[in-house]
Amino acid sequence: MEMIEVQGQPPNNSEPVVLIIGKMDGVHLGHQSLLQEAERLATEEDKIAVYGFSDHPKWVLRGDESFKYSLSTIEDRQTRLEQFGVDRYYHVHFTKEYAKTSPEEFVLQHLNRLNVRHVIVGEDFRFGKGRGSDAEGLAELCQQIGAGVSIVPGVQLHDRKVSSTDIRTHVTQGRMEAAQAMLGRPFEITGVVEKGEQLGRQLGFPTLNVGGIDEYVKVKPGVYLGLVKKVQEAPEYYYTLISAGYRPTVNGDSYKVEAYLLDFSGDLYDQKVTVQFLRHMRDEENFDGMDALIEQMHQDEKNARAILGL
Repeated sequence: MEMIEVQGQPPNNSEPVVLIIGKMDGVHLGHQSLLQEAERLATEEDKIAVYGFSDHPKWVLRGDESFKYSLSTIEDRQTRLEQFGVDRYYHVHFTKEYAKTSPEEFVLQHLNRLNVRHVIVGEDFRFGKGRGSDAEGLAELCQQIGAGVSIVPGVQLHDRKVSSTDIRTHVTQGRMEAAQAMLGRPFEITGVVEKGEQLGRQLGFPTLNVGGIDEYVKVKPGVYLGLVKKVQEAPEYYYTLISAGYRPTVNGDSYKVEAYLLDFSGDLYDQKVTVQFLRHMRDEENFDGMDALIEQMHQDEKNARAILGL
């Protein structure tokens, strides 16, 4: 998939484009309905493209920490969108200056440069300075550049619309099954295995210390049942116990994600891995000494194996 960085106005494009507008954070079920509409509308001559913003406006404009972190990195989105047939991703750097763009300027001076044949947005789409226009306003303006507009209804799940905001809340509260239902797959993070303090190995539970994950929303501290996959190899998953949090028993002072792979032996240092969170098993605890911690780790493994039937 072609990745185009956009600062200000996008570059001119000559190929006809069916364009989806949105960050597509997580590529959840709602996003997938937009992608399906794009696939339905696109002809053989069309490129399917996404016009996505780098950061959430509420983080850029208000400094709202709850919108600082994402469900997916740009690399994650690129991989996922390719699977849905997207040919091009316009990575638009959203800044305070960009936020001053009027609805008219956005359509007539930005989208018009892309040779857009059709635009696809969700029903709650807002755009322009101060969120000054909506999907209906977009449709009216797009008539001036000869582009059609599809306004796609949101996907409802248990009487609530699927949204990245709700999924982030589920993840930060440890509700992994709820997050998975909205994503259409388990919540996952991808990072590189780093050499840590080797504490897990000393305790009889060698763990992978997963680094390079600062962009992701932080999972509620605790122990989870999950899966780990080596990114560079064939899609082979290993069941794992995941510890996410601050490790109070050993006086940890920073948030870490560590994974203990069941029935695995080998060295994965410096390798890229994807960690999927399936189920919250317990909250993070501050144990009264290492013996109590080790005893609980054995119990965690026993519980995990019972759930998995191993």
